[in-house]
Amino acid sequence: MIGKQLSHYHVVERIGAGGMGVVYRAHDERLDRDVAIKVLPPGAIADEAARKRFRKEALTLSKLSHPNIAMVFDFDTQDGMDFLVTEYIRGTTMDASLGPGFLPEKQVLQLGL
Repeated sequence: MIGKQLSHYHVVERIGAGGMGVVYRAHDERLDRDVAIKVLPPGAIADEAARKRFRKEALTLSKLSHPNIAMVFDFDTQDGMDFLVTEYIRGTTMDASLGPGFLPEKQVLQLGL
């Protein structure tokens, strides 16, 4: 995916993956900004139920407006691959934060608030 063009988004790097998809940092060439693009994992592209859940996730997120939830910019399909475009928020992953061990209690409380 890196180096590929999805619509007007140029995929730059992979930034994460999970059970429901793979997330990449991409550059929006129309608005000259970085975005996050989530795509279904390769095995799920043919799974119609997974594609429906992915679309439902996109629709649900697009209706939310909260400072702790990334804004949805776009949902599209190219060459049979659905993708969700959201705000790209720089930072460290939870895995990186937990790498050295448990978080201090004060930091856990701040994250909870």
